[in-house]
Amino acid sequence: MSDEQQAQASNFLSSSKAYESHEVEAKWYARWEEAGVFEASHGDTDLRGEAERETYTIAIPPPNVTGSLHMGHACRTTFEDVLIRHQRMHGKDTLWLPGTDHAGIATQVVVERMLAREGTTRHDLGREVFIERVWQWKEESGGRILAQLRRMGASCDWTRERFTMDEMLARAVREAFVRLYEEGLIYRGSRLVNWDVATQTVLSDLEVEQEEGVEGEMFDFAYALEDGDGELVVSTTRPETMLGDTAVAVHPDDARYAHLHGKKLRHPFVDRLVPIITDAELVDPEFGTGAVKVTPAHDPNDFATGKRHGLEEINILELDGTLNAEGGPFAGMDRFDARKAVKQKLEELGFARGTKKHTMTLPRSQRSGTVVEPMISTQWFVKMEPLAKPAIEVVESGEIQILPEEWNKTYFHWLRNIQDWCISRQLWWGHAIPAWYCADCEEVTVARETPAACKGCGGTKLRQDEDVLDTWFSSALWPFSTLGWPDKTRDLERFYPTQDMETGYDILFFWVARMVMMGLHFMDEVPFKRVLLAGLVTDERGEKMSKVKGNVIDPLDVIDGSTGEALIAKAEKAGAAKSGVRYLKKTYPDGFMSYGADALRMTLLSYSPQSKRIALSIKRIEGYRNFSNKLWNAARFSLMKLDGEEARATGEAPAATALANRWILSRMAVALEAAETGLGSYRLDDASQALYHFVWDELCDWYLELSKPLLEGDDAALVAETRATLVHVLDATLRALHPMMPFITEELWQHVPKAYEVEGDFSTIVLAPYPTAAKDGRLDTEAEASFRVVSDFVKAARTLRAEHDLPRSRPIEIHWHADQAATAEVLLAEQKLVEALTQSSLKREEDGSLFDDPAAHFEDAALFIVPGLRAAVPGVVDVEKERSRLTRELKKIEKDLATVEKKLANESFVARAPEAVVAQEHERRSDFSARVERVRAALEGLG
Repeated sequence: MSDEQQAQASNFLSSSKAYESHEVEAKWYARWEEAGVFEASHGDTDLRGEAERETYTIAIPPPNVTGSLHMGHACRTTFEDVLIRHQRMHGKDTLWLPGTDHAGIATQVVVERMLAREGTTRHDLGREVFIERVWQWKEESGGRILAQLRRMGASCDWTRERFTMDEMLARAVREAFVRLYEEGLIYRGSRLVNWDVATQTVLSDLEVEQEEGVEGEMFDFAYALEDGDGELVVSTTRPETMLGDTAVAVHPDDARYAHLHGKKLRHPFVDRLVPIITDAELVDPEFGTGAVKVTPAHDPNDFATGKRHGLEEINILELDGTLNAEGGPFAGMDRFDARKAVKQKLEELGFARGTKKHTMTLPRSQRSGTVVEPMISTQWFVKMEPLAKPAIEVVESGEIQILPEEWNKTYFHWLRNIQDWCISRQLWWGHAIPAWYCADCEEVTVARETPAACKGCGGTKLRQDEDVLDTWFSSALWPFSTLGWPDKTRDLERFYPTQDMETGYDILFFWVARMVMMGLHFMDEVPFKRVLLAGLVTDERGEKMSKVKGNVIDPLDVIDGSTGEALIAKAEKAGAAKSGVRYLKKTYPDGFMSYGADALRMTLLSYSPQSKRIALSIKRIEGYRNFSNKLWNAARFSLMKLDGEEARATGEAPAATALANRWILSRMAVALEAAETGLGSYRLDDASQALYHFVWDELCDWYLELSKPLLEGDDAALVAETRATLVHVLDATLRALHPMMPFITEELWQHVPKAYEVEGDFSTIVLAPYPTAAKDGRLDTEAEASFRVVSDFVKAARTLRAEHDLPRSRPIEIHWHADQAATAEVLLAEQKLVEALTQSSLKREEDGSLFDDPAAHFEDAALFIVPGLRAAVPGVVDVEKERSRLTRELKKIEKDLATVEKKLANESFVARAPEAVVAQEHERRSDFSARVERVRAALEGLG
């Protein structure tokens, strides 16, 4: 160790016992980024000087540039960073490609709200100036988002940062559009679309949320027959749409209306006759009156009916939701005002036939929240069926694996029932549609670059389509457009396809399925091998986080700390309702202390990624801050014991003879195997918990204490072995935890004396090898069985001390008897260690009958029984307390025995469970039965 390293180690050992996360985290991220340790290979060789290592790539789900990251982003970031750091430590050429999404409608809405607060609109500014304002917002918001990602510890390759409207990606979007158009997969047509009257743009089906259980009403009214001889009654929840009715349908087999087939009805408000048609597909004769009004321009089912019968499609709405000239006397009214007016007028004319309550589902815009209107409109569409078929096949064949697998069913259902995708949006912010219209011949020219002349007539009076593309169109190209497509770049060749796509299950259709379709179509290869879906992060009550509810938690408030007043001020500024502010005051009156990024990451990792909802608990974050301190102090203790000594971590488990050393290396093997399995199978919770319990329950609670007498003993070889074991276990533990807790592990690892080198500009745990069970552990079932004897004995002796109020300073004598020679051999071999841990002296009793009537042999003795052992501690017992203690112990053992007996009495369990499991339960029953008898005997011995 150099003089500088010794000075650093000395400063560390004399530092505060508490871990100061803010000091460590800022220091190390800057150092990592400066050294370029997150960068994937750029040329013939990479950071490690290697030319052809196996690659591992994740394309980050690009966050929208609409503000700052929320806890859901923190969850995604943590999961992906763990995966990428783990693979990097396995020596792979890793690329985690970062970026942000322009988020067309979402971003435009945010900027328009800003303009409204300034007293202006986008129309006042004009398109060009408005887009400049959005770019300005993007620079501010995007910079904030990227800073948050760094604060979370995201080990992205920042040299390859992308934005969905960068010129490179814009070129890819134009290329994709033109190719699909030339292949006949993109077309322009008039179809029924979802129209958002607030933002005045079309929405895809996936951008429409269905609000269920809305209390509305069903209104009945009559159409008079053309000849005035009778009427036909229909029902509707949207009376204003009758202004666009072009037919009334009845079932062809409904005898009630057979005499009306082919006749016409007179519209009460406009000069139009409405034909009566028959349609078995649309009409259910058992529902309502059995007659259905048909409005092809404002209802999906009616639109399809209109196509079957060649009905006129009459649009009654302007883009802002007011009625147009087709609304007759109601023209100019807002749609909802018109609804009331139409009802009132029908009542005045004597056509109203009553109203009844009706529970319905309302379609609402995801962005504006307004009720969506089905409307006939000319838009650009992508034919989806030809693209969906191969996307189904790659999941069916296993070429792409979706985890959890339960989402396969949803994926297939959506793709097998897919509709053509409307990709045009009536917005200003987004990718311009590369289509130009000729003023002379109305020819449409679709081109990669602005055309000089019309391809039809050669005219030069061209006007570009004013619409932009749906945000998800550019997002669908993300895995390959970010790597340079359509050019055949080195990055595209090396890093496509990516390996994992980690994202939320809520965008499986919006994004994942579309990436699969586009990747297969343009690259002839899947865009990723696994889709890893995680749940929604909610508040502690399981409620979805929202600004109105005031329960949105900013990851940086948890990492860096925040006062209660600051949390409330931020919530109020974001638009929290009064109830949301009250929730904040009640739940987090004092705000958050500084928990650090590592504690937040470990908390998020403790929840199963497969859970549909992750109810974030601040108490749990506090618990993992305590874990950080536990790890910090464990390392300080270990390094103090190693200070000035020659022990060095070699990157390989040392040979061990002492039981404690053999046991901890075996437990490390088990923990590392569980961690590797969990990380590989996207059970990050299993991986993190295996390491958490190893550190807390085995390394800290047992091994560090076990090592003290070994390190302080006279056996030089044993001292050297224990030092070698201690430094190796510390080193391997930090490396194992690094993907999950990158900051604290780097800080501690820098102080661990090592005999191995890590390549790079500086020695960093980021590039150190990830530990494996085979290399860094030594599985030893014999040592684990022997140590179980020791640990059971020690725990029982300590429990006895606690129950009898015996201070650790008071020495006790423990008389013990083992039922089997092997058990006795373990305790005899480890006697000094057990005595040190229990502050006692041990005495073996060969005669087990002494414990049949302990009161006759051990005066005022307290007893404890563990598997295979009975023990007595004379001179400490208060008879009544001992009777109470033994009674409690008897109840517990009897309860355990009853559980086992119930299981063995279950014929289904005995028949289906593996033989080894059933045999184990029989052994447990025998053990519990024997212990019950011994405790009963001890109780009888008390008199």
